[in-house]
Amino acid sequence: MATITNNLSVYDKTAIPNAKQFRFGIVVSEWNEEITKGLLSGTKSTLIEHGVLPENILCWDVPGSFELIYGAKKMLNQNLDAVIAIGSVIKGETQHFDFVCEAVSQGIKDLNVQSETPVIFCVLTDNNMQQAIDRSGGRHGNKGVEAAVAAIKMAQLRKNS
Repeated sequence: MATITNNLSVYDKTAIPNAKQFRFGIVVSEWNEEITKGLLSGTKSTLIEHGVLPENILCWDVPGSFELIYGAKKMLNQNLDAVIAIGSVIKGETQHFDFVCEAVSQGIKDLNVQSETPVIFCVLTDNNMQQAIDRSGGRHGNKGVEAAVAAIKMAQLRKNS
């Protein structure tokens, strides 16, 4: 979704199933903590708004976005209905950005192919800090809200299939 014309936090709340029966895992990168904590806040508040009990939200920290893959993989063993991977990679002067973004997106894709539990990609890949701020609770809303909605919908799909 292009955030330049959309707010990540705007959605039809009536189209979201009640999530009281679900358990969610959230693995959060400590790198760019100002951004990831904003995403985490949006994620947790949206899950709770849709009926998830706070005790049914398991949260683990990992050092960086690259480590989200391993954290999410381990979280898949916790009897959860969906896992959300939260991170923020901001472009710098080297190719590190490209390598991390590619590895994380491919790693999370691989977890979705290999597991019956959906893993939601909530990793911002921005050109600068302002873009990340704008998408983690700023003027473009909060990608964490969008990730929580996706997790609820995927948990429901898993339950129904």
